Amino acid sequence: MKYSVAFASEVDSWKWAKRAEALGFHAAWFYDTQLLNPDVFICMALAAHETTTIRLGTGVLVPSNRIEPVTANAFASLNRLAPGRIDFGVGTGFTARRTMGLSAIPLARTKVYIERVQQLLAGETVEWDFESQRRKIKFLNPDLGLINLEDEIPLWVSAFGPKAMKLAAELDAGWLNFGISGADKALESMQQAWLDAGRAPNELKSNLFFLGAVLTGDEAEDDAKLMAQGGPLTAVMFHNLADEVGAMGGRNLPTGPLSNLLGDYLSAHDEYAPEDAKYLTNHRGHLMFVRPEETHISPELVRSTTLSGTESELITSLSALKAAGYTEVTIQLVHDHEAALEDWAKVFAQVA
Repeated sequence: MKYSVAFASEVDSWKWAKRAEALGFHAAWFYDTQLLNPDVFICMALAAHETTTIRLGTGVLVPSNRIEPVTANAFASLNRLAPGRIDFGVGTGFTARRTMGLSAIPLARTKVYIERVQQLLAGETVEWDFESQRRKIKFLNPDLGLINLEDEIPLWVSAFGPKAMKLAAELDAGWLNFGISGADKALESMQQAWLDAGRAPNELKSNLFFLGAVLTGDEAEDDAKLMAQGGPLTAVMFHNLADEVGAMGGRNLPTGPLSNLLGDYLSAHDEYAPEDAKYLTNHRGHLMFVRPEETHISPELVRSTTLSGTESELITSLSALKAAGYTEVTIQLVHDHEAALEDWAKVFAQVA
């Protein structure tokens, strides 16, 4: 199993990508969240310039945010900076679209987008519809060597539901999953989709992204770590639910252990302004920090919803993920807590 790192993209992320490279990490993944973080391709370009072996990927790019020729150009430019080290991670859009009050892009549209970007990167002429017109487009002078269309840029698809998993398998893509809850069942579903597409089981590349904290046994220190390093993921669970059952979903609270906590959060959510754009506050700090009013987030809840534990506990959990069939796992570092990379490197080194 390979070990990687992810960032809510920053212009300084290259420093930690470079350190991850020195520690033997396989890849660094950068989030495409235009209203929360600096531009993903600018941050990746800095990392490409400052590293030599670590892979660099979008984790994940959102099709609606850039037209196909712009995306293909960005990847081809990165591939010129870091030949053969670039990965094309893509999804239907969660954070980057929710911050604009939008839902996910249809899978059919996502598929067309992916295929067009891949065709452009292969040097092909593409039939492209834009501004109610159909036009043929292609890179006009790749022979000058200003971009790199020669080295492969592998495709990875973020897929949670069965239809998205089917698409990932049809496209022969690597699979990106996010969050430790239900990770084993999700992998089983993806493996079945892969088999249904007639692909060899051992060819599936599966990457699990997670947040969490390496705990020390000191309660006060560990509680602080949990809230800072794992808490942002736990908070996102409620951001998502607030959209689905709150502003976007008619406030039909789900049953289960989180119901009361979600009710508490929706009470705070009701106060967000402006009234017609509560999503502006709901997604502030998304995967970056826990907001002061998110008092329903506790260290105990974070520990149960993230990959957190002592070194020995984490080694056991990671070994189980490896045995289940994950080929890569990726720890997302949190702003101002990037030094946790050293703790995770020690853990990963001990996984059998």
